[in-house]
Amino acid sequence: MKKLFGTLLATTALTVAAFNVNAQAPTADIPADMNALMSKYTCIACHRPNQRLVGPAYVDVAKKNYSNEKIVDLIYNPVPTNWPGYPPMAAMKQVPKEDAMKLAVWINSLDDTGKKTSTKKSTTTKKTTTKKS
Repeated sequence: MKKLFGTLLATTALTVAAFNVNAQAPTADIPADMNALMSKYTCIACHRPNQRLVGPAYVDVAKKNYSNEKIVDLIYNPVPTNWPGYPPMAAMKQVPKEDAMKLAVWINSLDDTGKKTSTKKSTTTKKTTTKKS
C-alpha cells in the first residue's frame, strides 16, 4: 500500500511540475511589450508564438502571409474556415486598432521564411570596355 501511495504521489508531482513548465515556458520568448498586450486582451489564453494551444501558433499565422491589415481585420472578424481543426475564435472588437496593428506587425515578424521582406539582392554586371588605338 505504501509503495502504491508513493508511486501515486510521485506521478502527481511530476504531472504538476510538467504542467507548470509547459504553462510558463512558451511565454518566455514573447517581448515584454507584446506580452503585456497579449495579456491585456487575453490573446495569451489561446495563442503562443511557437506552440499550438487552443488557437494556432503565431508562427503558423505568419506563414499564411497575411498582410498586417488582414491580421487586424481577422482579430475583429475571425474566419473559422481559415483554420480548420481549431475552435472558432471570438471577435476581439475591444482591441484598439493601434494595439491590434502592433500585434499584427509582431506576428508577421515571426515568419522566418523570408517571404515578408521586400529587399531584393541586386546583381550588378561589370561592364568592360576595350579601347581601340
